[in-house]
Amino acid sequence: MSGQLNVVTGATGLLGSHIAEQLLAQGHRVRAITRPTSNTSELAKMGAELAPVGLHDPAGLRVAFAGTACVYHCAACVSDWSAWRDHQRDTIDATRNVLDACRAVGVGRVVHASSVLVYGHPRGERRLDETEPLGQHLRFWDYYPAAKIEAEKLVAGFGSGATIIRPTWLFGPRDQRAIPRLVKALRARGRGFFIGNGQQLLNMLHAADVARGAILAANSERARGEAYNLCSNGEITQKQMFDVLTNALGLPLVRRGVPYRFAYAVGLFSELVGFAIRLRRPPHLTRHGVAVIGRPPRFRAEKAFEHFGWRPEVGVEEGLRETIAWLLQQEAQAAPTS
Repeated sequence: MSGQLNVVTGATGLLGSHIAEQLLAQGHRVRAITRPTSNTSELAKMGAELAPVGLHDPAGLRVAFAGTACVYHCAACVSDWSAWRDHQRDTIDATRNVLDACRAVGVGRVVHASSVLVYGHPRGERRLDETEPLGQHLRFWDYYPAAKIEAEKLVAGFGSGATIIRPTWLFGPRDQRAIPRLVKALRARGRGFFIGNGQQLLNMLHAADVARGAILAANSERARGEAYNLCSNGEITQKQMFDVLTNALGLPLVRRGVPYRFAYAVGLFSELVGFAIRLRRPPHLTRHGVAVIGRPPRFRAEKAFEHFGWRPEVGVEEGLRETIAWLLQQEAQAAPTS
């Protein structure tokens, strides 16, 4: 697909922006689908073509997708604290609109960004590959994985032209969610603590690695009609992650820990209170947040290794320091000048 036009939805987001960046570096044209209100300055600096088209504008999508070699669909409602209607609109309905527009103008290749969370909460300690059933033991308010499952069903209907990638916890420069939430908690007095004893390995992956996997999949004939986990085997412990973050931020080391079950119960209670008072932002602690940093990695990515040679390349500690440096730079630029 060298030199051909590629479209990226959700291009101002963490994964979408890294896909756009890598495609442009490889000499491809990139058309970035963005919200009219999004900050597109980074994409413009990269050299992407900007297309402020809503994902609920079928005619606009058909125009934006015309002549496209591949659509990388990364846009979705990425939140553990949004109403179902938001997930229905921004994940399920948006995916349907994207696929319909691809069919209408003859786009033959789609890479859809899903998540390992589509597996739900399988019991036992086995490592999960792509043959695992989806949606196991979903909990109430598990709207994000439920919506991603429905979106995957739509993508499966696109046939051999589509590939699904299921990344694990992503981080990196331009992360507006996970790492900033951790940083905010660490900066608040008394908020830093381990879930468990801090020795659990974390399944973290730099967004650049996932972007590279998405592009490899798009260019692999073997990946047509397939789904792939993109994850690590756990390179860093929870304690090591917090040590990197606190050192980079100039904060005291995290030394306290709370049992996983207790933290999970607190997360559930926080959600119940949040729903009762109609809290707009996520609570400081949620069940999803506890599970992400308190459970060991359980996913296998051998299929991606075998089918198109993908392996993580960015070290987690290196990537975390890079992410904090980017975050601090953003804060400095946003600070008022005297």
